[in-house]
Amino acid sequence: MYVILVYDMGEKRVVKMLKLCRQYLNWIQNSVFEGEITEVKLKELLSQAKMFMRPETDSVIIFKSREERWLEKEIIGNEKNDLDTFL
Repeated sequence: MYVILVYDMGEKRVVKMLKLCRQYLNWIQNSVFEGEITEVKLKELLSQAKMFMRPETDSVIIFKSREERWLEKEIIGNEKNDLDTFL
């Protein structure tokens, strides 16, 4: 599956998340990653992230698709902006 992963972490956890995401996906800009990943590897990434993230203040947003142009939005943690659409 193809994903776009975006995260917003507290200052003390940003570097941990950056290093973790680089193990699984391609970095495209600050706190944004993309790439092909299996469901198992994505669950592994999220499991590791949940070990240090704070759901009340941190967030990880994942856009999933079998094709890059159609994405399913999944939010883990605090949603910073409640926009319903992805352009």
